[in-house]
Amino acid sequence: MTQVNQPIQTSKNDMPQDGWIDRFMPEPVRPYLKLLRLDRPIGTWLLLLPCWWSTAMAGGLTDAITTKQIVIMMALFGVGAVIMRGAGCVINDLADRNFDGKVERTTTRPLPSGQVKVWQALLFLGFMMLLGLGILVQFRIEAIIVGICSIPIIITYPFMKRITYWPQACLGLAFNWGALVGWAAVTGTVEPAAIAMYAAGFFWTLGYDTIYAHQDKDDDAKIGLKSLALRLGDATPKWAKGFYTMTTLLLGVSGMLAGLHWSYFVLLGLAGIHLGWQVATVKLDDAANCLKRFKSNRDYGLLVLAAIVLSHLIANA
Repeated sequence: MTQVNQPIQTSKNDMPQDGWIDRFMPEPVRPYLKLLRLDRPIGTWLLLLPCWWSTAMAGGLTDAITTKQIVIMMALFGVGAVIMRGAGCVINDLADRNFDGKVERTTTRPLPSGQVKVWQALLFLGFMMLLGLGILVQFRIEAIIVGICSIPIIITYPFMKRITYWPQACLGLAFNWGALVGWAAVTGTVEPAAIAMYAAGFFWTLGYDTIYAHQDKDDDAKIGLKSLALRLGDATPKWAKGFYTMTTLLLGVSGMLAGLHWSYFVLLGLAGIHLGWQVATVKLDDAANCLKRFKSNRDYGLLVLAAIVLSHLIANA
């Protein structure tokens, strides 16, 4: 590992000072809102969408739950995603605080800059976890059990970049757990269609987070951190094509196992074109390009959600 006393120079700025947090929020709470990354919601979307996929797919297959109940569940998942994504960011920043202080892009984060002390971050993390538990217990007991089982993976992820070039695999396991929780919340079980959806989300994350990691590959190499961007290098588009192909196929399997209307598969194919666009147009040495492709996965996830909802509407018309 490279030993440095001064931050590694980079033109990237991880914590811009002109966002809505600095403009509108009271000064004492700003560091904590930045710890949660509330000014960068893409991570919340990527955590939330698998929850919504499974809730919508399972909810449309049973008469034991009303549309109102489904909407309430999806709203709870929305709040829960904000809380748990934020808690995950706090865990990640606690784990990386010594690394973040060596990279100019991350020196202004609340922990390495000293705006928040370690003990304060730990107390704040405990508070966020209690809030998350408060949301989780609104669901049936089966969903609560499934949700709690994700905690070891959430805690493990920030440390994987120290030991493997595949930390994105651990992130995929964590970020798509909502596909299992959502299904359990609706049905009380985790059926094969939910498992196929979870696997699809896993490969989806491998694709989008490898593209994202190309923004930091130079800094990561200098400070000894690992990622698929470093492991795959220029071969990333070929691998991403494979990851995204598996995503589409497994979402198709999920729809087949759930007996969805044929319109779902047509719309899923159209959503797959979006993934193809990412691979075809990504520029691995252009951080802005990589970030734009990464953020576009919110749109992909919403397209999949639309495919699920529309297939139920058409089938029940």
